[in-house]
Amino acid sequence: MRPVVAATASLRAAHPARRRLVASILATPSHASHSSPSQTSRLPRTASRCFSSTHPRRVDERKWSTPLAKQLYEAISTTGSVPVASYMRMCLTGDLGGYYTGAVGQGRDQFGTKGDFVTSPEISQIFGELLGIWFIAEWISQGRPSKGVQLIEVGPGRGTLMDDMLRTIQRFPAMANSIENVFMVEASRELRETQKKLLCGPDAPSSESNAGCHSPSKYGSIPIVWTESIKSIPIESDKTPFIVAHEFFDALPIHIFQSAPVTPKLSPSTPSSPSTQSESSSSSPPMEWREMMVSIAPPNTTQSQHNDEPPPEFQLVLSTSTTRHSRYLPESSPRYRRLKDISTPHGALIEICPDASLYAADFAARIGGSPAHPKARPAGAALILDYGTADTVPVNSLRGIRAHRLVSPFSAPGLVDLSADVDFHAIAEAATQASDGVEVHGPVSQADFLELMGIRERAEALTKAPGVTPEKKSDIEKAWKRLVDRGPNGMGKVYKVLAILPENDGRRRPVGFGGDVTEA
Repeated sequence: MRPVVAATASLRAAHPARRRLVASILATPSHASHSSPSQTSRLPRTASRCFSSTHPRRVDERKWSTPLAKQLYEAISTTGSVPVASYMRMCLTGDLGGYYTGAVGQGRDQFGTKGDFVTSPEISQIFGELLGIWFIAEWISQGRPSKGVQLIEVGPGRGTLMDDMLRTIQRFPAMANSIENVFMVEASRELRETQKKLLCGPDAPSSESNAGCHSPSKYGSIPIVWTESIKSIPIESDKTPFIVAHEFFDALPIHIFQSAPVTPKLSPSTPSSPSTQSESSSSSPPMEWREMMVSIAPPNTTQSQHNDEPPPEFQLVLSTSTTRHSRYLPESSPRYRRLKDISTPHGALIEICPDASLYAADFAARIGGSPAHPKARPAGAALILDYGTADTVPVNSLRGIRAHRLVSPFSAPGLVDLSADVDFHAIAEAATQASDGVEVHGPVSQADFLELMGIRERAEALTKAPGVTPEKKSDIEKAWKRLVDRGPNGMGKVYKVLAILPENDGRRRPVGFGGDVTEA
């Protein structure tokens, strides 16, 4: 396993090569306007939750907020309470009105002013342009491969990020010509259509293959392939995959565990032998992991955070014994095992996202190879941008977001976006364990990353472009400053950036992480 390479704390002045990369897009005019900088992003604040284990009464007579809520009630009534991960998966990607698989089809858009939240690419075009430059810098540093380059985005949203990246990459024809395919990993049929219109045009032809749906992009006819799963993209040893995951990991389902004393097994006692219970009372009882489960909330006993929001229809309850997940997941890393026996009034509480580790391992295998997919020469890079913890285990971070405000994650299933803090340490651990051919840099704050990439210079160039009105100049200023805001809940502080690169014993730091653009 290769060590995780920490990012340097010093922020050095821009290297001449990096300045040239930034300067290459400075003359580019402002693209189609993105969202107003005043809109709400998905910042990591938790919504309140109910921990009562009271069983509901007369739930069959309740009026459920959505068809998915009723389906969840029927499932829980039949099988009992379900893991938080199962609840999140049904709410976000369920066939019956899942947030990402059904909301757009009902005439709703999750993004922007009329949606539920706004992401960095929607705030300013500069965000996607700088990510495009980051991948150009990696392409240069890895020897400017002339073919076999793949661009892969997981969770592409509207396609705004990839659109800004491709427009920037077109200014470097050699790299643009090296791109074999752009893969968009998207579960939502409606969002795939939105992405296709933006990246290819509404009338672009399309064809189907085992990999997915193909269409030529408006950028030099670079082929774009849509697939529902990254597993549909073959892992090939001769490819150079450049992978971007922006606000993707926070939407992956999590499991929540709490440590609790092992339930004592009472054994028969005789007059000549003390009871087992009295023996155990003299010392701390052994601890075990229990799982927080989602159950049906009693009707008319909970209040929503907002008067116009329906009250939570579900609640968290603690399992009465261990579950198959609690017996394995919290024991999978010494980080979790060390927390189990900590003495606290209510036990230790942790969140684990196994899907995040699976994706990190997949990224690492594509870049550095693995026993199942050997790669003689590691190549490629992955850039992960999200909010979460740098080196601590997330706790109490499950949240619901609707109409740019925090709501209960247990109300209006399918109409509320659900997310949780990303455990960047777990991602780094999974990547380096999956492949000896990779190393990890970061996480660094989004503010540090974007400032090192030249966000200030790019914004200044946009404000000086011909025809920019004072109002537009003000919008540009507000947008870029919002992305690097280091306030307590500012995007520049809360959001973090992590990179997975080919292993090189830490000799080369990537741009944005304290390094400079270098030629291979």
